[in-house]
This record gives sequence, structure tokens and C-alpha cells, in this order.
Amino acid sequence: MKIHPYLAGITALACLAGYAAGEPAATPVAQQQQQAPAAGIVAAGTAAVEQAAGTGAVEQAAGTGAVEQAAGTAAVEQAAGTAAVEQAAATGRTAAAERTAGTAAAELELVAAAAKVKYAFPVRAKNVSFHKTHAGYPATDIFAACGKPFVAATGGVVVELSRVDRWKKGMKTGPYNGGKFVSILGDDGVRYYGSHLSTVNAGIKKGVRVKAGQQLGKVGRTGNSSGVCHVHYGISPACKKAGDWKVRRGVVWPATYLTSWRKGGHKSPASAVRAWHSKHGCRA
Repeated sequence: MKIHPYLAGITALACLAGYAAGEPAATPVAQQQQQAPAAGIVAAGTAAVEQAAGTGAVEQAAGTGAVEQAAGTAAVEQAAGTAAVEQAAATGRTAAAERTAGTAAAELELVAAAAKVKYAFPVRAKNVSFHKTHAGYPATDIFAACGKPFVAATGGVVVELSRVDRWKKGMKTGPYNGGKFVSILGDDGVRYYGSHLSTVNAGIKKGVRVKAGQQLGKVGRTGNSSGVCHVHYGISPACKKAGDWKVRRGVVWPATYLTSWRKGGHKSPASAVRAWHSKHGCRA
């Protein structure tokens, strides 16, 4: 049976008290026999306490380690998440920069191409004039005698034409107002449209390539021309390339460019057309 260390201590005190009172002293051997169990009990109790304390320390250390490990894991995960977000942001910035650079490069190429383009005044006649403005939308009426040559303002490709006058008196404003017409997509990326023609040249058809100054047709008064010989002239981006008559009839004022071409200059409407297209798309 194990004796609690506290009881062992009390027993020892009782022995001392007895000795002081004159009780017979135990022999050394007997004393050793009496003290040995008590000392063993004390040692066992001390060991038990130390073991318990050690166990607690170990458990505490284990708990601390677990907390530290969990905290470390969370820190690593947070760092990994932060790195992922930063990498995604950097990727987005790089992509945006590449798109911006690509757009700028494309615009520079168009500007460089337009700078090399040559232009010609659209009507070849000595007696010719044009209005600087137009009712309702940006365009110009170029006045000359019927039958005078209507020519390509620049090199390009024919994208649309009509050899038939489909306009009828009383019709609402629409795609047939111009009567007979030709439109080309210039090498500068601009669409040039001339209407109210009396005829369209036989060799002119969709997809044919033309040069600046090449004849496309003749000045006339077909369509809704009020019976006056002239060419309705419009400058625009080539949106649908066919049928988008509200854009085709003109979205950029031509007078500035016509004035330059008439004097032998080569002022290009390409940048003005691109700016309009960027702002409005293909809606006039």
C-alpha cells in the first residue's frame, strides 16, 4: 500500500517527539528499517509529482507547437494567396499594355500608309465648284456640266455601285436618293462615294482596283438631284461596305480636302474618319 508523502512526514515528526519525551531510542538498525519505507514513500511521491509536472510540460509544449504550426501554415497560405493576386494583377497590366501598344502600332501604320497616298480632285472639268456645307449631314455637292468625268479621288477598290436609277419622285429619304453611284475603299482606309451620275463606266464593277484620277463615271442628275447636274460627294469609314446608306452618304466634311486636292495637294481625311468611327462606330 502506498502512503501519501504528507502522512510519511507526520510519522517522522511523531518519532522525533517520542524520542524527546524519553521514549527508548531505537537501535540504528531498527531506525534504518523504520526510516527506509518512509524515505521510499517520499521519493515515490516526489517522482510522481515530477512525472506529472513533466507530462504537463510536454503537453503544454505540444500544444504550443501545434499553435505555432497552425499559425505558420496560415501565414504561408496567406502569402501564397497574396502572391497569386499580385501575379494576376501584373498579368492584367501586361496584357493591357500589349493591347495599347498594338493599337498604337496599327494607328501608326495607317498614318504612314495615308502619308504615301496620292489624291485627285473628283471631277475633271475647268468650270467646277462645290459647296463647303450640306443640308442635314456632312457632305458636299460638286457642280459641273453633265457628262464631265467623275474620277477616283485616290487608289483603291470598288466596293459598291449602281448602274440603275431606282429613285422615284415622292420617295422618302433612303438608299435610292443618289440614283446611279460608285463608292470605293481607298488605300488610306476611307470610303469615297459619288452619286447622281449619268453613267457608270463599263469596266467599273465590285472588286475592281482603280488608281487616283481614273474615271469611274460621268456627272449627271439621277436620283433626287433637283434636276441640277452635280455629284453628291461623301466621305466615311467603310462599315458594311454596302447598304449602310446613312454612313455612306457622308460623315466627315469634305471641303477641306477638296480644296487641297484641287490645288494639287494631298491632304488626307484618314485621321478624321478614324476619329469619327472611334466615337460613333457605324451609326450616323
